[in-house]
Amino acid sequence: MQLGPLGVWFFTETMRSPEAAEFAGRLESLGYSALWMPETMGRNPFVHAAYLFTQTERLIIATGIANIYHRHPGMTKQSQMTLAEQSGGRFLLGLGVSHAPLVSGARGLEYGKPVATMRAYLEGMASSPYASIPPEETPLTVLAALGPKMLALAGEQADGAHPYWTTPEHTAQAREILGPDKLLCVEQKVCLETDPGKARTAARAALSMYAGLPNYANNWKRLGFTDDDIANGGSDRLIDGLVAWGDEKAIAARVQAHRDAGADHVCIQPLLAEGAPGAVDWNALEALAPR
Repeated sequence: MQLGPLGVWFFTETMRSPEAAEFAGRLESLGYSALWMPETMGRNPFVHAAYLFTQTERLIIATGIANIYHRHPGMTKQSQMTLAEQSGGRFLLGLGVSHAPLVSGARGLEYGKPVATMRAYLEGMASSPYASIPPEETPLTVLAALGPKMLALAGEQADGAHPYWTTPEHTAQAREILGPDKLLCVEQKVCLETDPGKARTAARAALSMYAGLPNYANNWKRLGFTDDDIANGGSDRLIDGLVAWGDEKAIAARVQAHRDAGADHVCIQPLLAEGAPGAVDWNALEALAPR
């Protein structure tokens, strides 16, 4: 797997499948090494990845993340092995425990203790049989990990971690816990906008659906932010810490800060300061492309 230093994290749920294929192909042409896609209440990410593999040649498709509550660990292993074999090793599995409001609230499932539940799930995957032709190389698995215990588990029983909504300071902490040889694939939201008001408004719109989720709020507090920072849409301090905004140089500096702190791969998520929600900011993606 040729996972380069820069990828893109994006909700392709807002696109029809042919549009998502065109989006993935354009990212590939710009030199991004991976497209990261979430799983919420829309498409099955494994089925969608299979389709996107037929429309691209080199692009890695990664789940950021697949929810472990949605399927048996044996089924996840089957999907991972099948996609890796069919794509020539271009599938990267990101797994996560999601959040109690989405699991128990929206799905009506029992939400367990995150680390213990993930540990049992990984053990279930490891022990599940797979009798078909395997991929040439063992496919990789990374965990949505924020706190020290989940990061430690990512280092012990997975191939690395995929932190989301974090800072370069968190990246340094994650690298220390993971050790030098594990993958650290960090998501970073970016807004190519030099007007502070416009940039922070776009950032607060993105933050609004996450601020009430305890997993994120607890991690921000570990990083030194306060309840006051998190409340009422997020303080400027919180927004500026989590979202890289400004000109191309300022955003590139934030990406490099993650790299300097130990990230192997940074997947940027572009936010539009103006325009329709969910629209792609191609100006940002072209300006930041690793061509």
